[in-house]
Amino acid sequence: MSQPSAAEKSFNVLFLCTGNSARSILAEAIMNDLGAGRFHAYSAGSMPKGEPHPMALDLIRKTGLPVEGLRSKSWDEFAAADAPKMDFVFTVCDNAANEVCPIWPGQPMTAHWGLPDPAAVEGDEVAQRLAFAETYRLLSNRIRIFASLPLRSLDELSLQNRLNEIGRE
Repeated sequence: MSQPSAAEKSFNVLFLCTGNSARSILAEAIMNDLGAGRFHAYSAGSMPKGEPHPMALDLIRKTGLPVEGLRSKSWDEFAAADAPKMDFVFTVCDNAANEVCPIWPGQPMTAHWGLPDPAAVEGDEVAQRLAFAETYRLLSNRIRIFASLPLRSLDELSLQNRLNEIGRE
């Protein structure tokens, strides 16, 4: 992907999930790859697990994306005065699974892109890896659509509607 021109601003994107070990970690890695200079992605959780899920890291490596710097962290890091200002915040937790999705205060554009937690899948390793692969596929599709939006030419209401639609696709 091409780098943004000096006149273009890079957008900061935060992916939130309760545990910050699977979905939000996958989204961070995907966005940093697809966003290539236009977007800088971060991830965090309201109750971080302390480390990314091994299957999430394994899948990221197998898709050729870097895992360096990926870590499970609290969203408190992004509420600090010296934290990067977020332009977009997406929750990727699934309230259908009775999870508590974090709410992000402030002025960024927000949307809920809920997905089932692949780390919660029970069964053999094949079933678990399939759940991670499906989550990766869905996140990749949503992030690809988001990254292709003409952000600078959409008014705020149109952009918010489109962000919400992406979460339903």
